[in-house]
Amino acid sequence: QVQLVESGGGLVQAGGSLRLSCAASGSIFSVNAMGWYRQAPGKQRELVATITSGGSTSYADSVKGRFTISRGNAKNMVYLQMNSLKPEDTAVYYCKAEVSTHFPSSYVVYWGQGTQVTVSS
Repeated sequence: QVQLVESGGGLVQAGGSLRLSCAASGSIFSVNAMGWYRQAPGKQRELVATITSGGSTSYADSVKGRFTISRGNAKNMVYLQMNSLKPEDTAVYYCKAEVSTHFPSSYVVYWGQGTQVTVSS
């Protein structure tokens, strides 16, 4: 069994900061890429940031310069540091991970339950 659990969401005023965490646990052999996505009411889920097992990162244009994705030393953790938050950042943020449960299994995508981030003006 593999689970992804997000934490760190909450309510913050515009200009503030939040740090999201995601931990992958269970029967895990290897974790490849991890990432953060978000979905606001009435909008499609969109990519926020991704990070490979080697540390290569990618960001949506809307968050570049404000958000930073990072990986824990154990490689089963991923973080999203969100600074200079704007009301338009309000959404449910989801963690995604590519997980292999055993060798030679292929990677399977797992999603967390999501954590609410609300930014007030």
